[in-house]
Amino acid sequence: MCVPGCQETVAQRLSRRGLLKGVAGVAAGAAAFTAFPPPRAAQAQAMSFSKAVDLTHDLMEEFPTYFGKPGLEMERMSSFATDGYNMYKWHLVEHTGTHLDAPIHFSADGKASDEIALDQLVVPLAVVDVREKAAADPDYQVSVEDLKAHEEVHGPLPEGGCVAMNSGWAAHVASDKFRNADADGVMHFPGFSKEAAMYMMEKGVVGMAVDTLSLDFGASKTFDTHYAWLPTERWGIECLAGLDEVPATGATLVVGAPKIKGATGGPSRVIALV
Repeated sequence: MCVPGCQETVAQRLSRRGLLKGVAGVAAGAAAFTAFPPPRAAQAQAMSFSKAVDLTHDLMEEFPTYFGKPGLEMERMSSFATDGYNMYKWHLVEHTGTHLDAPIHFSADGKASDEIALDQLVVPLAVVDVREKAAADPDYQVSVEDLKAHEEVHGPLPEGGCVAMNSGWAAHVASDKFRNADADGVMHFPGFSKEAAMYMMEKGVVGMAVDTLSLDFGASKTFDTHYAWLPTERWGIECLAGLDEVPATGATLVVGAPKIKGATGGPSRVIALV
C-alpha cells in the first residue's frame, strides 16, 4: 500500500537510522503490547443466530487496490470444453479485496496468517457508525470519543473481539471514489486514528476492521495505526462489505483467514452471524 512518499517512509523505518527513529515512533505500540496483550478467547458458549451476513466483496481483476494497479490476474490453465474441467492460476497480491492484515504485515517478527489462533478469528463484533462524519470529511479518523460514545449506548467494546468502522465507503467500491485519489495521487478515505487503536488495546480488542482500503486514513504517509496495532499480535481486516446489515453489537464475526504458511495476510471470506 503506497502513495507518493509512503515507500520512502517504509524504507526509512527499515534502514538502521530509520529503525532507531522508528523505535521511538512505535514505542507506544510496543508498550501497549506489554501492558495490553491480546486476550485469549473465553471458553466456547452456546451460540445462536438468525442469519449470516456476508461481509466480503466479490474479488475480480478490476477490484480497486491501494496501489492503483490490479491485485489479481486469473490465468486460465484449462477449460471444460477442451480439458473436461476448469482451472485457473491466480497471480495475486496478498492485500487485495476483502482481506486480512496479519501481525507480520507491519512488524519484523509478528505472526503470519497461518499462525493466528482460531479462537481469535471467531469473535464478538462491534460496529461503530461514522457514516455522517465520513460523508462530511473523507479524511475522517475514528476517534476515542467515537468509541466512548458507542460504549455509552451499546456497552463496552468486546474484550477478545473485533471493532469495525462503518464509514459507508463500501458503497463506493465500483467507482473511483473508493480510492478517492486527488491530482497528486494522494487518497482520501476514512480510517482509525492511532489514539483509537491504543484505546481498543486497553479494552482487550484483538481485531480492527474497516470498509476502506486501509486501517489508516487514506492520506496517511506514516501508517501510525498499522504500526501501533499489528506489532501487538493483533490483526486487521480491510475492504469489508455489508456492515449496514450488522447491528452495532451482538453479532459474531467469523474470519476465514488464509492458512498459507508465512503469509502476511490475504483475501478472506468474512461472515457476521447475527
